Amino acid sequence: MDSPLNGMTIIEVSAFIAAPYAGLALAQMGAEVIRIDPIGGGLDYRRWPVTDEGKSLYWAGLNKGKKSVTLNVRDPKGQELAHALMTASGEEKGIVLTNLPAKGWLDYAILKAKRNDLIMVNIVGGRDGSVALDYTVNARAGFPMITGPTISDGPVNHVMPVWDVLTAMSASNAILVADRHRRATGEGQYVRIALADSAFAVLSHLGYVAEAQINNTDRRAEGNHVFGQFGCDFLTLDDRHVMVTAFTVRHWLSLLEATSMTERFNEIATLKKVDLRKEENRYALRHEIEAELKPWFAARTLEQVSQALDKVGACWGPYQTVRQALESDPDLSTENPMFEEINQPGIGKHIAAGSTIDFSSIPRIPVEAAPILGSDTASVLTEKLGLSKSDIDDLRNRGVV
Repeated sequence: MDSPLNGMTIIEVSAFIAAPYAGLALAQMGAEVIRIDPIGGGLDYRRWPVTDEGKSLYWAGLNKGKKSVTLNVRDPKGQELAHALMTASGEEKGIVLTNLPAKGWLDYAILKAKRNDLIMVNIVGGRDGSVALDYTVNARAGFPMITGPTISDGPVNHVMPVWDVLTAMSASNAILVADRHRRATGEGQYVRIALADSAFAVLSHLGYVAEAQINNTDRRAEGNHVFGQFGCDFLTLDDRHVMVTAFTVRHWLSLLEATSMTERFNEIATLKKVDLRKEENRYALRHEIEAELKPWFAARTLEQVSQALDKVGACWGPYQTVRQALESDPDLSTENPMFEEINQPGIGKHIAAGSTIDFSSIPRIPVEAAPILGSDTASVLTEKLGLSKSDIDDLRNRGVV
């Protein structure tokens, strides 16, 4: 099938999230992504969650649509094969994606000597090259200090490795930009992206840094209230939680209509001498607004709340577990064209997401299962490097592949 990145080949040498996620994004737009792992699997091959048989659902999820080659890169011949794949000739080849240290057999200078226009995108932890993971970067950036309940005495981590994912998107974008630059100039380059910079950049872009500098203040945890706006959670009659927001005037008026509280909040606005159509005023009175609305939600089931809020176009969402979402949310089902059912070797059938991007003029690429570790070694070495079956048998006997 024709696809946006059809013809591009990327050699991925990776572990954990950022680089594999970047490779996944590119594979799901049609690039040929060949992942090189050690024989027996890399650092992330058995990472949780796993099946009862110990198969990593995590590894399978991040490597959908890729090819898997296993090489012993401690062996000079294994390094030679890896280098040959990385530096193969061709306009859309010679692209390496890694979040391992770019030294030793992965040294950019060594690879550049074999192909002068090589592109390498290297994800590092700290800007200085120090070791860092999403969770340590998140702590340094200060987000756990403003996450969690107001009564908490300490930091609260979020479970979503957002900086890994954001860095992955930057890395996939960097490959496309570097490829475009090479097409225009003939120059390859070494591209370095620090995981920590992803977090600190967000601190800047969303005003956290300026807030601390200009206002000389540290933002405090708000629980489930949204900073600067009205938004919080409510408990329903059947013990379900819902998140309700009113960022815009329309959403605010819709919420009041759904709850039949328009007159009551007009009284409050008059008494407090504020205009509750302004977001800053809704935020200032957030606890009072919450207290007024709380009984309405507590007297109704989730279904009743849903019907009332949806009828007027209010902005809200139910809190739900992943299993609850699978049972009831059409966005987490094959009703959503992003999802397809796949049969993952060694794991079984389950729905899996393809690319989040919906092009109007490019058909969606079918979702492909992840390869079995090393299953493409022979075919890749034959197709890309011209090795014969006897060559591969010899390498296997020597423990190189």
